[in-house]
Amino acid sequence: MKAPLLKAENLAVDFMTGGTVLHAVKDVSLEISAGETVALVGESGSGKSVTALSILKLLPYPEASHPTGRIFFDTVEILGASENTLRSIRGNRISMIFQEPMTSLNPLHTIAKQIGEVLMLHKGLRPLEATRRTLELLEVVGIDNAPQRLSAYPHELSGGQRQRVMIAMALANAPDLLIADEPTTALDVTVQKQVLELLLDLQKQFGMAILLITHDLGVVRKVADRVAVMYQGAICETAPTATLFAAPTHAYTRQLLSAEPRGSPTAVSQNAATLLKAECLKVWFPIKKGFFKRTVDHVKAVNGVALDVKQGQCLGVVGESGSGKSTLGLAFLRLVHSTGRIRFNGQNLDQLNQRQVRPLRREIQVVFQDPYGSLSPRMSVYQIIAEGLKIHGIGDESSREKLIKQTLSEVGIEAESVNRYPHEFSGGQRQRIAIARALVLKPKLIILDEPTSSLDRTVQFQVITLLRKLQVKYGLTYVFITHDLKVVKALCHVIVVMKSGEIVESGPAETIFASPQHPYTRTLLAAALH
Repeated sequence: MKAPLLKAENLAVDFMTGGTVLHAVKDVSLEISAGETVALVGESGSGKSVTALSILKLLPYPEASHPTGRIFFDTVEILGASENTLRSIRGNRISMIFQEPMTSLNPLHTIAKQIGEVLMLHKGLRPLEATRRTLELLEVVGIDNAPQRLSAYPHELSGGQRQRVMIAMALANAPDLLIADEPTTALDVTVQKQVLELLLDLQKQFGMAILLITHDLGVVRKVADRVAVMYQGAICETAPTATLFAAPTHAYTRQLLSAEPRGSPTAVSQNAATLLKAECLKVWFPIKKGFFKRTVDHVKAVNGVALDVKQGQCLGVVGESGSGKSTLGLAFLRLVHSTGRIRFNGQNLDQLNQRQVRPLRREIQVVFQDPYGSLSPRMSVYQIIAEGLKIHGIGDESSREKLIKQTLSEVGIEAESVNRYPHEFSGGQRQRIAIARALVLKPKLIILDEPTSSLDRTVQFQVITLLRKLQVKYGLTYVFITHDLKVVKALCHVIVVMKSGEIVESGPAETIFASPQHPYTRTLLAAALH
């Protein structure tokens, strides 16, 4: 019998934090054969990403250690390998797609330079050849207007586009093993389908093995040959995909499989006043060329949008990455320049300067898509959540501490964690901290930009339940920006569907789900609710 391409034996990972030892991974054994796809699933904090990072020896050593275990890749024992050996394997024979593309891409370099660097370093391509190959890769992973994106910087791309750039970079050298850590988290449903098909095609073409780390069991069912389920740092069940979905043996696996976003939106009074209204809203970004940087055209990120949101309502904004969803949210927050009218709680925001808008920021809060990028790594959880309270002069030190701990508990974070830092939490836990930061000010309106995209299904269900409860308790209004239509169905009263900066369809959620009129809406629903 042929030896597996990758084999982990009795792997353990410990972290030393503040004089105490955290046992993050316990006695994990895992095998992956050439051409096989193995899915590693489990809740945030279960040890999935730590296990994957151990394969490339990318953990923060010496804080991290391996008290037991060995990892073999072909004939190389990874944990005992020299730095030169590891360098020849990383990015060449084993590539990784990281969970948070904004923190993995260099903000000072263009997309062409970052992907081209991989090709020149490992394949020895000349700059012109690398650029040509980079363009091919961007087109393969579904980047629109790929020639124009070559000169773009990461901050100029949407979350989904950045994730696709990461996938292109990882696939550039046709690796033997691809470690994909939540590779479709930031992608809308139609592109998710395309990317999964792309990965499967490349797998067949190159005989590539894939270790897929995900919380999306729908993705697992489609692409994985075998599934390993992690719980509290250990693998509790391993089985072929069909067997695991048909007859799970462990109680935790059964819990995961049953955790789908469900329920219905909270009731809203028919006489509820309009809290937020937009008329002919436009956000155009100039395209400048030439020595004098003259404006030759515009990227029409938001183009003539009109909508209104009633008090206590949840408006779902859906569409593909790059459709203008997040830019629309930034316009409501007055964080990008816009034209047209934005009216909030009786005030015309478009007529206010930044100094006049500042007091209103307590009433309009935001939860960003990438919690690691939006939480300061130099501030503790307490400092992060207390910052808004201090800026708006809310309470004294004692009452703030009580409010912060109460809010953390509401979003499922232990109150004793207040003195820890963002890097000490999993991706899902960081997102809950970001939600707590917004909730602590008791705003009237919260812009939620993909708030559940980095959360596993069990936590998604908890967060959706929490958002409903808070909506009733505090009369909150949400603008919910997402590509996850199952979450929209469970939470949103009204839906607007965006494509290329414009609203192509809008209406009550139940009407759009039951009878979508626009072909684009039908395509989105077909890709999501299969």
